[in-house]
Amino acid sequence: MQQILDFLKKNPVGYFATVEGNQPRVRPFGFGLYEDGAFWFCTNNTKSVYAQLKETPYAEICFSSEGYAQNLRISGQVRFSGDREDKAKVMEAMAGVKMLYQTPDNPVFEVFCLEKGRVVLEDFPPKGEPHTVDF
Repeated sequence: MQQILDFLKKNPVGYFATVEGNQPRVRPFGFGLYEDGAFWFCTNNTKSVYAQLKETPYAEICFSSEGYAQNLRISGQVRFSGDREDKAKVMEAMAGVKMLYQTPDNPVFEVFCLEKGRVVLEDFPPKGEPHTVDF
């Protein structure tokens, strides 16, 4: 898992995929933190991504290294948390989020994690089998 976390530290912005109806939706998204077997992110409950995740609680995010020599995909089941401590941890991990929402008690600020999923780290061009971790 350390190799994956090191990759995310160097490449913290990925493209987050959801489903709306029968159509895919993708947008840039920042990585929050990894804790207790889950990858944490945040959003705003007025955004379409929030509604999409509530409707279909599964998602995938893809990160690429500079020059696209490696890419990392995280897929899993979405679990929202209204716990103030979870919100504070995600906010602390993401300086821009703290500036935007200011407090974990902001009524539009939402945190969620991907859990019960899989991470795949692979080279491009391929140099053998991808590094895969179930979490």
